[in-house]
Amino acid sequence: MATRTRNNRQQVVEQPAVLTANANQVAAMLGVSVRQVWRLNATGRLPRAIRLGNCVRWRRAEIEAFVEAGCPTREKWECR
Repeated sequence: MATRTRNNRQQVVEQPAVLTANANQVAAMLGVSVRQVWRLNATGRLPRAIRLGNCVRWRRAEIEAFVEAGCPTREKWECR
């Protein structure tokens, strides 16, 4: 991401890595609909989500590891 300074020079500003993903982002990561993400979550087919106030988020690294492990049930995933 680039921004302009007063003297019109470009300055590159790095943004911190995003550690969590919302339902829309998880859906895009998995290639499914948002509705399917909520179904998978309700039936225990996704890692447990975390709540940040009213927001529901999943850890990106955990979703990636979950997929690499073959998408086990939540019960098996939490026992690892």
